[in-house]
Amino acid sequence: MKNYEIAFQGEHYAFSEIAAKKFLGENARCHPQETFEQVFQSVKRNKPPLGIIPIENTLSGSIHQNYDLLLENSVRIVGEVNLRIELHLIAKPGVKFSQIKTVYSHPAALGQCRNFWAQHYDVEIIPTYDTAGSVKIIAEKGLSNAAAIASRQAANDYNMDIVLSEIEDYPENYTRFLIISTEAINFGVANKTSIVFATKHIPGALFKSLSVFFLRDLNLLKIESRPLRGKPWQYIFYLDFEGAMEQESCQNALMHLGEIAEFIKVLGSYPSAK
Repeated sequence: MKNYEIAFQGEHYAFSEIAAKKFLGENARCHPQETFEQVFQSVKRNKPPLGIIPIENTLSGSIHQNYDLLLENSVRIVGEVNLRIELHLIAKPGVKFSQIKTVYSHPAALGQCRNFWAQHYDVEIIPTYDTAGSVKIIAEKGLSNAAAIASRQAANDYNMDIVLSEIEDYPENYTRFLIISTEAINFGVANKTSIVFATKHIPGALFKSLSVFFLRDLNLLKIESRPLRGKPWQYIFYLDFEGAMEQESCQNALMHLGEIAEFIKVLGSYPSAK
């Protein structure tokens, strides 16, 4: 198996790195970046040639920043992977739950544990840049009255203990990650396509836009709206549908959409996650 290199946001053993290795294999070389913007910039410089970004979670919803970055940057989606997110309360060895006064984690992980916070409202919550990075903070500072919410792998990597296991609100907690590149890379048979488009500001524009897929029996999988910058109260739409751009029906659908929309950008055709 090829030893791929890939950029991700966060520290080692962040969920993005775990998802990258699930997709590429354990031999993948993963390069941590501080921000999602840096992941995109690294990929555009081909250092490394691949990046992974979270795009939506089954509990907390879409990661809007990454939708915007997909539009703003010249990259393509070449794959996707779904990862079950298990969130654990992690602290220094020997620390008991009653001693914990402060909890660190990424805002997305904190938001996926709202039921837990409702029961423990006396604990101070501090948002950070990363789940695994939160464990690193506690380990490096030697904090005995604090904990982090992160993966089991992060706890093992920093020689920390899991105080409470799986504190997320629901066990059906999954994050969808996208693999991005500037080049076309074949990770299997493409059967899913992502696009972004803007409609004309006229009655029925969105209905007409979606009908081009209905007329060709193309199944729509997701639609996400985002503000159109510089034009208040107008929107762009991100759309996932079944099919690949090699198929005539998909090509015809986008040609038809081009007659209705103000602009279209194909973000990529790729194999859908299992």
